[in-house]
This record gives sequence, C-alpha cells and structure tokens, in this order.
Amino acid sequence: MRKNILLSLLLINVAALNAMDKKIALIGEYNPDLLSHQTTNAAIEHSNKSIGTNIKSQWIATHDISIPLLKEYSGIWIAPGSCYKNIDKTLMAIKYAREHNIPCLGTCGGFQQIIIEYARNVLGHHDAQHEEYDPCSSNLFISSLSCSLTGKELNLTFVPESKVATFYNSHQATENSYCSFGINPKVIQLFKQGPLEIVGADSDNEIRAVEIKSHPFFIGTLFVPQNKSTQTNPHALITAFLKVITETTL
Repeated sequence: MRKNILLSLLLINVAALNAMDKKIALIGEYNPDLLSHQTTNAAIEHSNKSIGTNIKSQWIATHDISIPLLKEYSGIWIAPGSCYKNIDKTLMAIKYAREHNIPCLGTCGGFQQIIIEYARNVLGHHDAQHEEYDPCSSNLFISSLSCSLTGKELNLTFVPESKVATFYNSHQATENSYCSFGINPKVIQLFKQGPLEIVGADSDNEIRAVEIKSHPFFIGTLFVPQNKSTQTNPHALITAFLKVITETTL
C-alpha cells in the first residue's frame, strides 16, 4: 500500500516537472462576462489540480496572433465565442498546431474554424467559408444548423477506439452545446478523403466531434466540454489535453 502511494506521488511530481513553463494559448476575443470563457479558465485549473500540474493559460486576441508568439506555447485552444475578429490569423494558428504536432483543442466556434482550416489547407477548397462570416459564399463548409443547439444538452456517441472515446473512457457522454452553426451536410462526404475523422455524433446522427488520430491531440467538439467541468469532477477531455501537453516535447 505504502509503495503504491509513493509511486503515485512520484508520478504526480514527474508530471508537474514536465509541465513547468508550459503554457496554453487560448485563441479568441476574451469576454469575462461570457460563461464559456469563464468555464474555459476554470476547467484548466480543475484539471491542473487533478493531475498535479501547473500549466498556465493566456488569452490571445486573434489580431495579435503570430507564429513567433505561438512558438511560446505548448498547447493551443481555439475557444468558443464569436465572432473572431481575424479569421485568417485564427486559421494560421490551427494550421501551425496541425502541422507541428502541437496539442490543439477547438470547442464550439473553435470546432467550426478547425473545419474551415482543414477544408482550405488539406482538402484544397481554398474558398471554403463559414456562413456567419460570408453568407453569400458558394462553398460553405460551415452552415446554419437546421435546429440551433444553443442551450441544449446532447446525448453523444463516440467511435470505438477513437482518441475521444479513449479520453472519455466511454463511447457515450452527455454534453452542453451553444452553437447555431455546424458542418454543412453537403460536404460531409469530403471528410472521408483525409486524416480528419468524424468520431462523435448526437442522437440525430449529426457530427459533433472530429479528430486527427495520428496527431498527439487535434480534436474539435461542437459542444462545450469545459462547461461540465467542476473541482470535484474535472472534465476528462480537458484533463487529457493537459496530460498530452505535459508529454509533448517542443
């Protein structure tokens, strides 16, 4: 029993040491009155405490993004909330994370921007657009949902053996959503042509989570997992995000 306790303490200390000086860039226009921004900050602290790390986080307004700045961070979280004031720089941050194996999480609006970046830079649809920003585009990859998810609770199913299912340690979950936009049904078939996989759906079989399995952590969720995190029950996906950051050598 004593040996197990000592081993656990040792593992926690090693995790804390590995996390020293590591920071998460929270990409978005920070609004202290926005619930999802409050819970983003809180969820990181919940997970830090649960695994004995002290990974810092810092909000970066989209117009301030640059590659030299991103190099200072060990993880990138494309935060919820719209509108992003500089879409091009937001997509640049996602591309940087994807191409350089930087752990990256996108929730709600962050999920949507992950889809746009992937469509443009991997699938080759350089004019891929988001309906909120360009409603007249003829190549919408993100469009208005037929039924808004704002304030709704989703019953989710995850693909077995996906990273998301592994992190949840379950094929099912219930999460909150605040989104009015999602993947345009007309382009879903295109996502079977590359490494970004559809790994989560709701009870209506609508896409709610994507990931790149070969990447250390590149996950987008149309739901907002941080809103379910508490001190006594840190969210599994956020905790996994921090753990991967501690294990990633940059």
